[in-house]
Amino acid sequence: MEKVLVLGASGYVGSQLLSELCARGYHVTAAARQIDYLRARVEKHKNLDLIFLDLSDKQATISLVPQFDIIYFLVHGMAHGHDFLNYELSLARNVQAGLSVSRVKHVIYLSALQPQTGNSEHLKARLMTGDIIRQAGCPVTELRAGVIIGPGSAAFEIMRDFVFNMPLMLTPKWLDSRANPIALENLNHYLIELAKESPTTNSLFEVGGPDILTYKDQFLTISKVINKPIRIFSTHLLTPKFASYWLGIVTSVPTSIGAALLSGLKHDFVADWKGIHIQYPQELLGYEEMVRRAIAAESDFVDSEVWGFDPTAFKRWQPGYGYYAKQTGASIETQVSLEALWQTIQKIGSRREGYFYANLLWRTREWIDILFGGGRPIRRSPSGPELKVGDYIDSWKVIRCEENRFLSLLFGMKAPGLGRLEFSVTDLGYTRQLKVTAWWHPQGFRGLLYWFSMMPAHIFIFKGMVKAIVSKAQKYSQGPPIQ
Repeated sequence: MEKVLVLGASGYVGSQLLSELCARGYHVTAAARQIDYLRARVEKHKNLDLIFLDLSDKQATISLVPQFDIIYFLVHGMAHGHDFLNYELSLARNVQAGLSVSRVKHVIYLSALQPQTGNSEHLKARLMTGDIIRQAGCPVTELRAGVIIGPGSAAFEIMRDFVFNMPLMLTPKWLDSRANPIALENLNHYLIELAKESPTTNSLFEVGGPDILTYKDQFLTISKVINKPIRIFSTHLLTPKFASYWLGIVTSVPTSIGAALLSGLKHDFVADWKGIHIQYPQELLGYEEMVRRAIAAESDFVDSEVWGFDPTAFKRWQPGYGYYAKQTGASIETQVSLEALWQTIQKIGSRREGYFYANLLWRTREWIDILFGGGRPIRRSPSGPELKVGDYIDSWKVIRCEENRFLSLLFGMKAPGLGRLEFSVTDLGYTRQLKVTAWWHPQGFRGLLYWFSMMPAHIFIFKGMVKAIVSKAQKYSQGPPIQ
């Protein structure tokens, strides 16, 4: 059984590749910084180990990499912000250092197509990362892909969010640029087949689908598939940089990732896929079929540990809800014990504590539910002193509960979307971190309007909430339990 390390396993491609590798008998170690997110998103398997790894930690990287036969390098730094180029290259250098002292037989690197003209920091980082990894002396196979179509793909989710959420679109002229996107399942086929190889030299392939379309054609195809007409107007006056400012409003894809992607879309990205297709033949999906399958598979997102596999959440999910969520919240560090913080959090919704801060606003929202088609507020409390999955707190339902660590509540009121409220407590050694996060998957334009109508309250309510929880926890730790 060959040992496989997947770097960047919490990303879009990596998280969906893990089960494919395990099913084929590989012993897979998935490494990521967002380890809690990864645990919640992937299915457990006897051949799968999940570990925390920050590739910016050079010594930890050098210690881990040599333990494996095959390495998948699926890391990108777009979410890091404006300095992602230097950040991404530093990660590549750390991996290269680990490979240099290893007997790794094959590195499979998922890169990006390069434009013949123009410049993009995101694409430049992909190119330079490949050059750095090859310096280690291990055989490297680099796959250069353009837009990947599948549920959770940032580029695809940006396009489908615009179609679902906007009645008309004003776009930059890059909408006339051409590309031949590839379906996730077609990309996975190549990634899996490459693991069977034992190359002695480096190789490079471009991967893409059979259909070459402009981005306007792609938008119109998505519109056709979801049966939602859209009108598109393109102009030279709207630059990609200015268009990126809309991302934070229209789509829930992280703005830093969306902006990096947009910067490269002013070029044609047409892959010459025939070379790899000859070596690893398969049926390539056409663009319309890719989109149909991706949208059909998006509902699987709620059937996961993120939502506690909760049937209520699965039943409420509808096509058109944003795959990526809008989010807001607040965090605070304190010297109060984990136990005191947890005991306080469990009092949420109680008559004495309410929602810890601005209770009038929480109660007002419950009554506003009548305007959304809901009924009069129903006061419900857990049956026991300890919260458990399935408990109701007024209109909220407990869908995940991990003692002294994590609590997730499903939003139960009427609104155009699906949401949850999470509380997490982390021991940092000398201090503890309390974090409250609200997540909202909007349903179309109405869902966006609802989210932004709540923003005035969001600006201060969660900051006040974490401070109030700490204050009450301090009182609890100094005296008898809060009733």
